[in-house]
Amino acid sequence: MPRLTWQKSSFSGGGEGNCVELAASPSSRIHLRESDHAGDMTSAAPRTLAYLLRALKDGTLRP
Repeated sequence: MPRLTWQKSSFSGGGEGNCVELAASPSSRIHLRESDHAGDMTSAAPRTLAYLLRALKDGTLRP
């Protein structure tokens, strides 16, 4: 995997380590991780991540 450049989410808390970080890769995937557990990450296609975020904001996400 190529070296990723991580960016902290603008919605993350202060310097207390409660941060969500995102990175884009050349394979057109968006990678996400929690800063306290930097070795654990997940990835999604941009469209899939957009759907998830929209459903979370709308409250339409169903199990």
